[in-house]
Amino acid sequence: MELVAGYPDRLDRAIGHPIAWIGRIIGLLEAVLNRTAWSFEGRRAAGIGALAVLILVTGGIACAIAYLLGFVLGPIIGFLATAVVASSLFAQRSLARHVKAVADALEKDGIEAARKAVSHIVGRDPNVLDEAAVARAAIESLAENFSDGVVAPALWTTVAGLTGGAIYKAINTADSMIGHRSERHAAFGWAPARLDDLVNLPASRLTALLIVAASCSMADASPRYAWHSVRRDASRHRSPNAGWSEAAMAGALGIAIAGPRRYGGVLVDDAYMGVGGRREVTATDIRRALQLYWRADALLILLIAIAAGAIMLLF
Repeated sequence: MELVAGYPDRLDRAIGHPIAWIGRIIGLLEAVLNRTAWSFEGRRAAGIGALAVLILVTGGIACAIAYLLGFVLGPIIGFLATAVVASSLFAQRSLARHVKAVADALEKDGIEAARKAVSHIVGRDPNVLDEAAVARAAIESLAENFSDGVVAPALWTTVAGLTGGAIYKAINTADSMIGHRSERHAAFGWAPARLDDLVNLPASRLTALLIVAASCSMADASPRYAWHSVRRDASRHRSPNAGWSEAAMAGALGIAIAGPRRYGGVLVDDAYMGVGGRREVTATDIRRALQLYWRADALLILLIAIAAGAIMLLF
């Protein structure tokens, strides 16, 4: 459903997006509990408490919605209605649209338009990026967000329904907003950052496998290099999870991504994914990455459909 229709713009304008609602809760908790006058240990404890409140509120609301839909509409219609609500937790369509916009800008409108387009999906300084760096940033974002924005919510929704998917998105959004190593968030955001690493661990490995498998169906992609890159480079990434999907994507496409980057004027000396690959990445490579993404996403859908069919046969 999300792949076909996305989250309707009219609905977004009318009531906002569930992720935005979660973001408002996080912002309120951060404003109230992240006191600069407190000690590091006190702020870290406050962050743990804030995360617990966020999980309880988000999970409680999602559980209540699922129960009410089933109670009011019946098991079958209620299940379908719950699936409609759960589709708002995924980003298949929007992720591809934002990444495609970067390729379009590079090909048609020049570097300034491309920098503006890529600024919507990455946190690094866009003004210091040349065309190749913009293209690499878009592909890195596609690989990482395929794991965080598609595979992980699909996995946790499959395991624990709407409640599981909503709790995952709450943790992931908290990590995005406050899980930084900045002076303000190093203590308060410690718990969201650590828990996000944990809940993304299975999905990141599954994402790498999906990309490797999907590359078998592309003439200009290499499953052998994708798998080799995962084994060699994934553990070298500063994130325990992002390196898996990025290394798989880089190896499959024969390019090198990640490496040293600037965030807020600060140089982050990260390892390269796809060592030995081509650094001069272009808009054509972004489109190749999108082709690989769609194939891997189709495999994910097929995998869940097979699991659902097996469960129906068993029960």
